[in-house]
Amino acid sequence: MSIAKRRLSPEESRGMALAAARDLLIETGPQSVTLKAVAGRIGRTHANLLHHFGSASGLQKALAAYLSDEVCGMIAQAILKSRSGEGCARDIVDLTFDAFDKQGAAALWSWMMLTGNEDALDPIVEAIHKLVDDVGEGGHQDREMHEDTLALVLMALGDALIGERLSGSLGLARNSARDMAERQLEDGLDRWENEQNA
Repeated sequence: MSIAKRRLSPEESRGMALAAARDLLIETGPQSVTLKAVAGRIGRTHANLLHHFGSASGLQKALAAYLSDEVCGMIAQAILKSRSGEGCARDIVDLTFDAFDKQGAAALWSWMMLTGNEDALDPIVEAIHKLVDDVGEGGHQDREMHEDTLALVLMALGDALIGERLSGSLGLARNSARDMAERQLEDGLDRWENEQNA
């Protein structure tokens, strides 16, 4: 006797698909994030995913937004912990660098750029901008916080793409970029704390 599949709400179905897409991205790279592969992974039909995402590029754009929200949420928590003395700058750096490297964000961004799906980067950029505004007291006026965030994201992205080879060829330790980012972020957090205490 076969067991009927439980009917999922549209939100549950979409969430399952995005979680499966993230797993495929990490396991085998961005080229494997297709509607067919994701449908097979979660036991749904290609047509079902087409209904939710419209196309493979729609799936990639939704995945980019999903990853961005997830990662920015974790980074925001780490920043707030750092400010309350429970965490440190290295926690923030490691979360950011791991998001681009181990969680596949750099590979996904590169893949979207190479395949002409550049507008799929918009949710990522918007999520990072929102993160900075949410954790910063000055919002859009805090130019230094925006610059610190830009530097951290660019360092994490570059490190995920060529950090291992470049640091090796320069005779530097593999974590050199993380160490540099940590020092820069510590300076920024110290500046923020001094401004709050002024």
